[in-house]
Amino acid sequence: MSDETYVTIRGRLTADPELRYATSGTAVSNFTVATRARRFDKNTNEWKDQPTKFWRCQAWDQGKLARAQNIANLLKKSDNVIVYGELTTREYEKDGQTHKADEIRIESIGKDLTFHGQAYTANEAQPAAADQGWGGNTNQGGGWGDPAATGQGGWG
Repeated sequence: MSDETYVTIRGRLTADPELRYATSGTAVSNFTVATRARRFDKNTNEWKDQPTKFWRCQAWDQGKLARAQNIANLLKKSDNVIVYGELTTREYEKDGQTHKADEIRIESIGKDLTFHGQAYTANEAQPAAADQGWGGNTNQGGGWGDPAATGQGGWG
C-alpha cells in the first residue's frame, strides 16, 4: 500500500465523460482533464502560460458507491473540476510496440467553483417545496434562520 502515488489536479473536462460497463457489470467512467500551469516570469514581470497537460482519468463504481455513474450523469464538457486519485501507469501494445500511459484512478472529484461565473445565491438554489420545512410543516416562514419566521433577524 505504501507504493501508491496520489495526486490532486485542477482543470477542465475536455469532453463529456464516457460511461461503460465491465463484463462483471461494474460501471466505469473515462474522461480527460486538461490542466495548464501559469508561472510568473520575474524578468518580464508577467504571467506565462505553460504547455497544456492532458490527464486521462478513470472512475469505477464500488458496491453502493456510484462514483462512475454520478460522474457521467453530473459532469459535462468544459466543467472545471478538482480531481484526487491514484496515479497509475498502464501498459498497452500498439503496432507491435509496448507503450505506457499515465492515468489517474479517481478517488474523489468535484466541481471547482473558483472561476464558475455568476455568484451562488441561496434563493436560486432552493427547490419550490422548501417552504414546507422538514416534516411537511406548511408555515409560510421559509425555514430555519429566516428573519421573517423567527422575528429575530437571523440566527439571533
